Amino acid sequence: MQKATAPFDPGERPTALLGAVLPDGRLADVLLDAGRVRSVEDHDPRRPAPDGAVPLGGALLLPALVDGHAHLDKTLLGAPWRPHLATTTLREQIEAERASRHAAAVPVRDRAAALARRMVSLGTGHVRSHVDVDPDTGLDHLHAVLAVREEFRDRLGIQIVAFPQSGVVAAPGVAALLDAALADGADLIGGLDPVGFDGDAAGQLDTVFGLAERHGKGIDLHLHDGGETGTAQLRDIAARTAAAGLGGRVAVSHAYALGAVDDAELDRTATALAAAGVAIMTNGPSGPVPPVLRLAEHGVRVFAGSDNIRDTWWPYGTADMLERATIIGLRTGLMTDPELHHAAGLVTTGAAAALGLEGYGIAPGTRADLVAVAAGSVPEAVAAHPRRLLVLHAGRVVGPFADDAYPTFAPQPRGAR
Repeated sequence: MQKATAPFDPGERPTALLGAVLPDGRLADVLLDAGRVRSVEDHDPRRPAPDGAVPLGGALLLPALVDGHAHLDKTLLGAPWRPHLATTTLREQIEAERASRHAAAVPVRDRAAALARRMVSLGTGHVRSHVDVDPDTGLDHLHAVLAVREEFRDRLGIQIVAFPQSGVVAAPGVAALLDAALADGADLIGGLDPVGFDGDAAGQLDTVFGLAERHGKGIDLHLHDGGETGTAQLRDIAARTAAAGLGGRVAVSHAYALGAVDDAELDRTATALAAAGVAIMTNGPSGPVPPVLRLAEHGVRVFAGSDNIRDTWWPYGTADMLERATIIGLRTGLMTDPELHHAAGLVTTGAAAALGLEGYGIAPGTRADLVAVAAGSVPEAVAAHPRRLLVLHAGRVVGPFADDAYPTFAPQPRGAR
């Protein structure tokens, strides 16, 4: 038997994970076959270990972590460090990012692959990545991330959102580009602040929902607009979702307004979102945060994403979704064990459901997308975001490996800035 702390060969297929602590606290043996969980049995130390078994020795076994919102095409991982350029408005930041694209020394595909490798090493099995589609980039970023998706198809599931970073109505030609992106392989269509950026909520949402229905795709919109301007847009999105029969296939990312309105406005909006089946993504930002427990009480599905990871928007980010659960827990006051379990759900079961993943979990018949971590319980894993011991994708070992700790370090010449 090989121990979970021993080195593994890429692509190795364990037959069983013995002595694993499951999320519900049970000590179990998880038997694997053909990339799936064959059975989950109470741990019996007297049972003969099958060939290819890995003893976990009481380590926590989780279904693979899920990053519900990232930007693979924006990361600067794999490139030399670049100082952050401070801006004061969303438009200024978008213009600064546009200018910086042409100064990047490493191509989008290489940087996206560097981030994908980091995600895999930390136990993320699935990610939804928004990818810029605008008059400046055309479909170049989309095609780069499509190539990364193919390169990583045996290690990481990647959903792609065609994201109109420069607006839909405000940027001529974007609607046609979004149409082409969905035809070329994007899984969902995005949007950006229908009122605050485009200044035309009906125009943007008519285009987004129209393209989604035409292509049979889902929707994931960025919404930063605050206050009742933001909640009114959320209710509009909910109404359009219900009318189009898209319940369970629409998400709104950020939704800062939900953390900045009074209880009556929050309850009114949450009721509409839950009835329509619109999910909310949060990364635990420095500003207003959607109240995750209050939304859950209303039946709103809330999930988490890392958002930007070391890019022109901010210099932070490690791609560790357990760390992201910690950040959201700290920002929203999740402290008790049940609340820490809820935080873990934001990066596991909740995110998997929001992304429509099938066969997710640890039960007979589910995909063997799994991560073992050096913790004895889910609350401990959220509080400490500990070391990853073993990462499986469809039953194959995909990490961690010896070179995973800092896989993207690129030394600079002395004196470089």
